[in-house]
Amino acid sequence: MPSILVVEDSATMRSLLASALEELEPAVKITEASSGFEALRLLPRSSFDLIVTDINMPDVNGLELVSFVKNDPAYRSIPLIIVSTEGSERDREKGLGLGADAYVVKPFEPDRLRELASDLMARSRGQE
Repeated sequence: MPSILVVEDSATMRSLLASALEELEPAVKITEASSGFEALRLLPRSSFDLIVTDINMPDVNGLELVSFVKNDPAYRSIPLIIVSTEGSERDREKGLGLGADAYVVKPFEPDRLRELASDLMARSRGQE
């Protein structure tokens, strides 16, 4: 079963993201982290097929998380989607420049998030 790590400090938004992704076919396992620091602790404990992260979080923010994941050989192949209220072109370019595979601005369309997640996971498994 594919596994997705959702990293978001807002419990409400984390729940919305998880709910949207739980509707993916085939079924996926969702692991939630309330901060970038918690995500860094979870990474070595599981194998994730996708990471979905916010940017603005306490301790380790989403951009730092993206940078860590994409610069670590053990994790760099995990597709990563940023979902953020930061919607400027500069923010988008920065996130994608650090290695994020997609950038979605809140409020997001659940169908669009599912489509991106499904495409990125299929691509990382070589099923394009």
